[in-house]
Amino acid sequence: MEERPKSCPAFKTMCGGQALIEGIMMRGPKKQAIVVRRPDGGLEIREEELKLVKDKNPIWGLPFIRGVVNFLDSMVQGVKALMFSADYYPEEEGEEEEPSKFDQWLEKHLGSEKAYSVIVTLAVIMGVGFSVGLFFVLPTLLVSLLAPVLPYYWLRSLLEGVVRIILFLCYLILCSRMKDMKRVFAYHGAEHKTIFCYEAGLELTVENVRGQPKHHPRCGTSFLFVIMMVSILVFAFVRADSPLTRLISRLVLLPVVVGITYEINRYVGRHDNIVTRIMTAPGLWLQNFTTNEPDDSMIEVGIEALKLVLPEEKGADKW
Repeated sequence: MEERPKSCPAFKTMCGGQALIEGIMMRGPKKQAIVVRRPDGGLEIREEELKLVKDKNPIWGLPFIRGVVNFLDSMVQGVKALMFSADYYPEEEGEEEEPSKFDQWLEKHLGSEKAYSVIVTLAVIMGVGFSVGLFFVLPTLLVSLLAPVLPYYWLRSLLEGVVRIILFLCYLILCSRMKDMKRVFAYHGAEHKTIFCYEAGLELTVENVRGQPKHHPRCGTSFLFVIMMVSILVFAFVRADSPLTRLISRLVLLPVVVGITYEINRYVGRHDNIVTRIMTAPGLWLQNFTTNEPDDSMIEVGIEALKLVLPEEKGADKW
């Protein structure tokens, strides 16, 4: 596990990012920027003002509710950013991909903007559906098969949580071995290093960023792992003996799990003590699979993306 240099000041920024296909998305308090390294070596940049959901209705910013809202918003923005970066790297270089009949139908009947929104929505639904199915529905069904030999409900709940974590670990390990994902995870490392450099108060140069740790305690990987742990505790309080009621209860309680996890993540992000270090340790270890060492060109992308979202007023992005 990598440790943060002890010389770094205790400044923690709310800026964060996401690795893309040959690029990085960064989000600051007011802006969002996507920077992609084009095949010709140049940088393709898209920046925009953030439109926060809580600004439309204050209720979406309340504790526990904001966690679910922010999680879904991050999913939507993440899918949009991935689609933007993917446009510069088609599967077969040199060949233009023809729009599918479904894409053509959507554009004809809805227009290009609405068709794009529908595609993004479908991608988010499929992504959430896959995650829920693999990490929540499947463990529940598997453990339900063992109900006759596991008479104690608490034992079934615990085993379900263990299966969930094992599936999550296997998924991360398999992804880390995929050739294309290795470069994405290297950009993930560049994102972390860039943020660490900024939090250390150092000038954002390739040389300064290169020496920073690639494991960050406020990483999304850590957030997902905490969701797995919190789900064990939350699900244990709702007794449901039949497979169907157990499955329904898991799906109904999932927003509660996400909301609690988000508040835990906020607390951990704002404090540095023995408790928060213990809580972040598993997530930091998991980043051995989701972050790789970036090259200088990837670091340049991270620096450019972060600079675009930094607030004009110094300290306005303090976590």
